[in-house]
Amino acid sequence: MRESELEGFRDLLTDVMAYYGKDCSEFMLTVWWEALHTFEMEQVSSSLRRHATDPDRGRFAPRVADIIKVLQGTTTDRAALAWGKVLGAMSSVGAYTDVVFDDPAIHAAIEDLGGWPKVCRTETAELSYLQHRFQEAHRAYTERGQFEYMRRLPGDRSPDHEYTSHGLKLPRPALVGVREKAIAVLQNGNAGGKTLISSLPAHAMHLLANASGQELQA
Repeated sequence: MRESELEGFRDLLTDVMAYYGKDCSEFMLTVWWEALHTFEMEQVSSSLRRHATDPDRGRFAPRVADIIKVLQGTTTDRAALAWGKVLGAMSSVGAYTDVVFDDPAIHAAIEDLGGWPKVCRTETAELSYLQHRFQEAHRAYTERGQFEYMRRLPGDRSPDHEYTSHGLKLPRPALVGVREKAIAVLQNGNAGGKTLISSLPAHAMHLLANASGQELQA
């Protein structure tokens, strides 16, 4: 959830606690927000409804741990569905075409696994292990909520500079999943991926060398 959704979350939690005849204190709101803000508002709302309609647990007011348990199940389900998208794209799109999924966590997880071409060329015997690694990574990114990710997963083609240096546009990526969401992933990601690497400027190196020399003389 975003900071702008805090008031909506307050209203939701207040209504839920009122259903159980309890007040929503400022302390309660803070605890719940800190525990759940990495999830989407709809996920939290759905989990609270599931708790309220549970024949056993629904008789009592929810605790944060109850809802987190439901949400973790939700993130596990999402990871399994995301793997289904990846598996479908591996066979229908292939390693040579850039892809953009409708879920940024898929991009981050695939980057962790070595990139799109490597994932596509996984041997059949290794798919089960790959699935496990992917779903663990996807779940971790989903629970984190905010992370950097590559806007498009490049296929096994010529590097970008070979296109741009000749005034050519990059090949169009295949959009996988809901088109509008995939376009949002493309627009909101970055070109370098989630692990940004840069070099230290020359003047900073000079300052660092001088500082090191002073430490040795001290």
